[in-house]
Amino acid sequence: MLILGIESSCDDTAAAVLHNGHKILSSVVASQIEVHHAYGGVVPELASRQHLEAITLTVREALSKAGIQKNEIDAVAATQGPGLVGSLLVGFSFAKAFAYARGIPFVGVNHLLGHINSVFLYENPPAFPFVALLASGGHTAIYHVLSHTEFKLLGQTRDDAAGEAFDKVAKMLNLGYPGGVVIDQLATSGDIGYVKFPRIYLNKKEFDFSFSGLKTAVRRHLETNPPEGPQQTADVVAGFQEAVVDVLVFKLLAAAKKHNCVHIALVGGVAANSRLRSQLNNAAKAADRQVHFPPIELCGDNAAMVAATGYHHLKLKNHAALRDDVFARYRRP
Repeated sequence: MLILGIESSCDDTAAAVLHNGHKILSSVVASQIEVHHAYGGVVPELASRQHLEAITLTVREALSKAGIQKNEIDAVAATQGPGLVGSLLVGFSFAKAFAYARGIPFVGVNHLLGHINSVFLYENPPAFPFVALLASGGHTAIYHVLSHTEFKLLGQTRDDAAGEAFDKVAKMLNLGYPGGVVIDQLATSGDIGYVKFPRIYLNKKEFDFSFSGLKTAVRRHLETNPPEGPQQTADVVAGFQEAVVDVLVFKLLAAAKKHNCVHIALVGGVAANSRLRSQLNNAAKAADRQVHFPPIELCGDNAAMVAATGYHHLKLKNHAALRDDVFARYRRP
């Protein structure tokens, strides 16, 4: 089965073609970083306009790289939510039209579940059930994953997402956008003990997060102790990053222990962070857990994860209807 996947939940227009839900024939991502760079974050209206301009060309490129014609596609899967409504509508509507014109099945995919399924697009995937941490610019949450299509929310951020906090701290320091990549690189030359920022665990027996207080702590430090040169800037971001990483790793391992899961996964854009990967690997080894990461190129938003998730919905006959709409937020069950 050849599945066309389409992703447009935020600021990346993506299309991919998968064979039987796991073999990636093509994966194309049209980034909008240059468009939003000047604003230090995503501007929803600009994102929607860029999706409109890019969607047709991106799908054509994905089909071309896969070496197939559009009439060879057996089904279409598109991100239905959560995300920016204007952005979602572009990809979701395009997918509906593509499927309707060819009389093939159409599936709406939960963006969060797509990220979780990204760990199955490489060797040695986790066994069900497992616990997954999804950390990105828009989401930070821990899930108990029961199957390719079933997951239960264990805890989520009460304010800023981890990736959002990275972007905002980078903006405070005029480091550019996206902040996660810049901070990850800069922190390698910083002293993690230069500033001891607070670790916000909330209730250590539960799995919710909060990064607003940490962000405020960084702002107050910068107001009273402005960095004097590149080295102090590196020290500040290293201390900030370490505070985020400590909380993420602690909560994920605690959730795995509570739910007796040997396998754990880290997914989403923040999963590309080198310090987080390293610390989680060390902690998982010490706790006798097996940790799984998607390849770096599949950590950010992409359509391969959408097509992979769509495949499993198709196997269950979970088809979408033309009247189905997108959704902006995912609600706790």
